Amino acid sequence: MKKLLLFIVIICNSFIVLGQNEESLWVINPLLDKLNSRQLDLGKMQQVVVTFKIDKKEQVYKVMALEKIKGKWKLAISPVQASIGRNGFAQENKKMEGDGKTPNGLYALGQLYSYEETIDTKIPFQQVDSLDKWIDDSTSNDYNKYVRGETTAKSFENLKLKSIDYKYCMVIEYNTQPVIKGKGSAIFFHVADEKYSPTAGCVAIAEKDMLQFLKWFKPRKKKAMLSIGIVEVFE
Repeated sequence: MKKLLLFIVIICNSFIVLGQNEESLWVINPLLDKLNSRQLDLGKMQQVVVTFKIDKKEQVYKVMALEKIKGKWKLAISPVQASIGRNGFAQENKKMEGDGKTPNGLYALGQLYSYEETIDTKIPFQQVDSLDKWIDDSTSNDYNKYVRGETTAKSFENLKLKSIDYKYCMVIEYNTQPVIKGKGSAIFFHVADEKYSPTAGCVAIAEKDMLQFLKWFKPRKKKAMLSIGIVEVFE
C-alpha cells in the first residue's frame, strides 16, 4: 500500500484565523510568500497540514491546511483548535521515548486506522479491532511498529480504544525508517477529547475537524509533514 505524505508545519508564533483577525495576516501571508517565492521549497508537495502555537506564552495550538493550486499556495482549511505533547515540542533530534513531546522535523504521514467500517475519504484506511497494536516497548524488536495479534512486547498501544482518541488515527512516521530504539514511538495525528487534553507526543484535533481533513486529502496530490518546532521562521 502506498504511503501518503502530509506536511505539518509546527510554528510557535501568534496566529488566528485568516479573515477573522488581523493577527493572522503576519503569519499566514509571510508563510504563503515564502512558499510561493520558493524561499521555503517543498518540492513536489501539494498539500500541507500546519500545526502552530497561537501565542508564545500560552499553551494553545491550532492546525490548518494549505494547498498548492495552479502553482500557488493558498489556505485550504482555516485553523482549528488542536493539542500536542504535554511538554511541547522536542528540539530537532532530541525526542526520546516517554518525554511527552511532539517531534519536529520532516515526516511522512502514513497509514490511517479507524474504528469505522466506512469513512468519507478518498485515502486508504484500515479498520481496527482489539487485535491491532502499536509497540512502544523500546526493548522489543517490533518497537515503533504495527502488530496484529499476539506480541511478546512488554508494552504497546491498542489501536482500538474505549475512548474516541484513535477513532481516526494516522501514523506520523517519526522514527520509522530506520527505527532507533528509545527515540520515541506511537506518534499519531488523531482525535482530541472534549478538553483537548495534552497528548503524549501526538497532534490531535476534534472529530468534526478530522473528518474535514480526511475529506480534503487527495490521493493523487503529493503530501508530506514538516515539523519546525520552536524555530522562528518569520524573523
